[in-house]
Amino acid sequence: MSADDSPEAVAEESMQQAGGLGEIIPEPLMPAWRQVEKVQAFRRTHGETYVGALELLTALALTAGYVWWLLIFLELL
Repeated sequence: MSADDSPEAVAEESMQQAGGLGEIIPEPLMPAWRQVEKVQAFRRTHGETYVGALELLTALALTAGYVWWLLIFLELL
């Protein structure tokens, strides 16, 4: 048995040959599927940075909301 016949090599080769859902999507839905593929490619490329930026923006928005609520609450006292 050669190294190319190992289960890991066979699994890797079959994974590389698999085309994903793009092979079974009907032709009328292909424009929508291409948009999904673009989003997936963006996530693969910029995933960690993008998520970090969204977490930062969410934290800033929540902090601003809490401060705003606190100011309104203190004015009503």
